[in-house]
Amino acid sequence: MASSGPDAKAGEFAGPGAAPPRVGELIQRLRNERKLTLDDLSRAAGVSKSMLSEIERDKANPTIAVAWRLTNALGISLDQLFAQQKPAEAIRVAGLHEIPTLSGDNGGYQLRVWGPIELAGKFEWYELTLQSGAALTSNAHEPGTQEHLTVLNGSIEVEASGATRKLKVGETARYAADEQHAIRNVGRADAKALLVVIHG
Repeated sequence: MASSGPDAKAGEFAGPGAAPPRVGELIQRLRNERKLTLDDLSRAAGVSKSMLSEIERDKANPTIAVAWRLTNALGISLDQLFAQQKPAEAIRVAGLHEIPTLSGDNGGYQLRVWGPIELAGKFEWYELTLQSGAALTSNAHEPGTQEHLTVLNGSIEVEASGATRKLKVGETARYAADEQHAIRNVGRADAKALLVVIHG
């Protein structure tokens, strides 16, 4: 049975019959990405330079305590270190429970964040649900930001750049979002739309 104490070896968590994780290669890659020398990381982590060199060349398997000090100095968690060793999935499926949902206006609207978090601030897409009479009012985004709103059901009004347009199901409004703008449900039932934001 693998030890779970601080002196357990990092490789002991690979599972029975599995090859131990190549922690050294990953630590070296992360160190290089951060433009740190062996001396820099050695001092920051409180690990001797000779031990760090052995670990990076996979000549020594660090204890969990040492791996923790190294990852802490590199600004990542142990979980993140081991997650980087998993092969990328050809198709990654996110379950509904993984999709963040934002609510506002006392529950008057709900934004389901379909876009991956790594694209936030660049390219985002949401499923917007508005109760009757509710509105999503936004302050100006960065210069050059555009929004594209497609009505999936209900009746929605968009106000942007001093103009107002009412949209029907299947219609798409494209407008500048680098000044205050608003999306309103002007119907009697809930309305739903796909909102795409492309930041400038």
